Amino acid sequence: MSDVAQTRTNIALLMAILALSASTMVWLFWHYPVITALVTVTVLAALGVSARLARSIDSSELGDLQRRKHGV
Repeated sequence: MSDVAQTRTNIALLMAILALSASTMVWLFWHYPVITALVTVTVLAALGVSARLARSIDSSELGDLQRRKHGV
């Protein structure tokens, strides 16, 4: 399989997964609007907290590495 064919296959697979995900979310929101909205907000909040924690951990480790370089 050539690189172009593999790239096209990967893009088609990504689009199919995104379409399935979107249609599932719309179906869930249509049938269970309150529960779906609450779960969506909870998941987005968890992702936001995870991003902030990752950023704070990453910046503290970066500061330790920079201090070590200057000390040596």
